[in-house]
Amino acid sequence: MLYEQIRQNKRRTVYVLIGFVSLVLAIGAAIGYVFFNSSVTGLLMALVIAVVYSAIMIGNSTNVVMSMNHGHEITSADKAPELWHIVEDMALVARVPMPRVFIIDDPSPNAFATGNDPQHAAVAATSGIIEMLNREELEGVIGHEMSHVRNYDIRLQTIALALSAAISLLVNIGMNSFWWGGGRRDRDDDDNGGGYLQIIMFIVSILLVVLGPLAASIAQMALSRNREYLADAGSVELTRNPQGLISALQKISGGKPMQAANPSSASLYISDPFKNKRSFAHLFDTHPPIDERIARLENM
Repeated sequence: MLYEQIRQNKRRTVYVLIGFVSLVLAIGAAIGYVFFNSSVTGLLMALVIAVVYSAIMIGNSTNVVMSMNHGHEITSADKAPELWHIVEDMALVARVPMPRVFIIDDPSPNAFATGNDPQHAAVAATSGIIEMLNREELEGVIGHEMSHVRNYDIRLQTIALALSAAISLLVNIGMNSFWWGGGRRDRDDDDNGGGYLQIIMFIVSILLVVLGPLAASIAQMALSRNREYLADAGSVELTRNPQGLISALQKISGGKPMQAANPSSASLYISDPFKNKRSFAHLFDTHPPIDERIARLENM
């Protein structure tokens, strides 16, 4: 089942890339139409931004994400021996290369994995989670993150993060152009007929610009929620101990919000780093409820 899931995630990477690129291009065209009088200009601008952002993230995702979250790398077991050896053990059991190890100086208990593939992966843990959890619990957390690495979830999230950032930049460009006098469409076309069609296109374009970032965020969050259950199950497979992860999740749920986490990478963490209250129908949750995750683990 897990190997089939890995293959599915690789296919989903392509689907997500196509979907996000389509959304980026649609928003670019909308911005070009509304603010620059040219959909083609907006399309070309969106394409360039999407390619640049994706290339940067895919080629250097670990350094970018760790910099965003203020993580510092440890290169030997001397600075955090327990964390280092647990990561080493879980990588061995998962049959993936030893990832780079980072620590985030934050008292809130949390952790995440990132990278482009298992050969270029990294695991980060907060100082709070290292202090709060015992070895059994920390193994459950690192097993969860190593499952993300093994299942290629990290690549999927890297692409989603890059293109979400591209959408945000496009919207900012559009809004800035508006404040600097953009958005004035020629009236000649209205005088020559087709005014109703242009009004409809204008409204659709505005909706794309306004709702595009929201759609990208919802898609990114949905991807994160769906993968968390599988990573929990993968942790149990690696550690042979569901109680370790159950206990860890209980402690993590009672922790305070993080101070150093970057909002755009919140979905990477094992638990919502900001402890936001759940929104309507869990639409904006970055993670499934911890109670539901624990209930599934208890039934394994």
